[in-house]
Amino acid sequence: MTLTYPNFGFDITHSDPSSKARIGQLKTPHGTIETPNYIFCGTKASIKNVAPAQMHEARTDIILANTYHLMLQPGADLVEKMGGLHKFMQWDGPLLTDSGGFQVFSMGHGSPTDEIKGRAQGHVNKTLLKITEEGALFRSYIDGQKILLTPESSMEIQRKLGADLLMQFDECTSYNHDKEYTAKSMEMSMRWGDRCLSEFERHDNGAQGLYGIVQGGVHEDLRRTSAEYTADRDFFGTALGGCLGGTDEEMRVIVESSVPYIHPDRPVHFLGIGRIKDIFTFVRLGIDTFDCVIPTRLARHGVAFLKGHPGETINLKNARFKEDPEPLDPENGIAASADFSKAYIHHLLKARELLGLQLLAHHNVATINRLMREVRGAIKDGTLDVLEKEWLPE
Repeated sequence: MTLTYPNFGFDITHSDPSSKARIGQLKTPHGTIETPNYIFCGTKASIKNVAPAQMHEARTDIILANTYHLMLQPGADLVEKMGGLHKFMQWDGPLLTDSGGFQVFSMGHGSPTDEIKGRAQGHVNKTLLKITEEGALFRSYIDGQKILLTPESSMEIQRKLGADLLMQFDECTSYNHDKEYTAKSMEMSMRWGDRCLSEFERHDNGAQGLYGIVQGGVHEDLRRTSAEYTADRDFFGTALGGCLGGTDEEMRVIVESSVPYIHPDRPVHFLGIGRIKDIFTFVRLGIDTFDCVIPTRLARHGVAFLKGHPGETINLKNARFKEDPEPLDPENGIAASADFSKAYIHHLLKARELLGLQLLAHHNVATINRLMREVRGAIKDGTLDVLEKEWLPE
């Protein structure tokens, strides 16, 4: 098996002498983007409260959609019939789909975010029926139908959805699993990865690139084994996934222990992580792309990212903004950030007007895109430490 990905590429153009931070050109059939970059979550083929034209206005380069949710509604066959995700959702830039494996994990072990951070208490969602070597058997949350998701069907669904960048099918173990289970799961995910590669190659027409995923939980030796596996196979890129520990420091150590063993010339994606402080931490460890629901999720709770604000965010529901005449941040270059006062947005939230959520979502997307542009500039200039203090004052 030899996959060459002729319509894809990743060229490293700058490297930071004081860290592993780097600038890259990530080429896909729907355009080339500069990395480090942020992939915004359009879980059900929609960025929540932000239209595609607004995503472009906020200078977004790449977004993602979710295989598990889209296979259930409206179904991969319909998306393919409608011309694929790009045409279906009217997004003309690069697009990534995950494999559904993360949902296998979250269905079986409770809240995905809590499990990644190590906070969950072992709650089990009974929609997951069982995980076997063949795949994951679960009930649809829409109609209760039993569905078996396998490495082969994950590849088929993602092929029909038509994104540029795909993820291998894997199991994402929880913080509550012991090392023995985590090791067996990782080994199964590696076998699943080989099955994904075989199925991907059977239909490869040059339109898509496949990422392998590093698993292994919080165990450094398992992470090394999994990372070496991805480097040894013909994946286009590498993703870091799975349980990342209970603290920021544990997460940093896990990533730092994985990076030396991944393929040095491939793009590296960090699954599901994307706070401002995470960007600065993990760009320095060589991460090229991030994805997270945080920008639009926080907006739905009235929260805005702000450059230079302690704690990264402000909550516009708070009474102190009731008479604040200042806009969120005119430097973002969009109306949502520059034209509306905090007092007005506070009013919209209190009145439960949808416009408030839309403005905050657009603002948060623009803020994160600005962050990534400034991070890229700082890597080129060797001023990453200075920039971090501007964004995250002590």
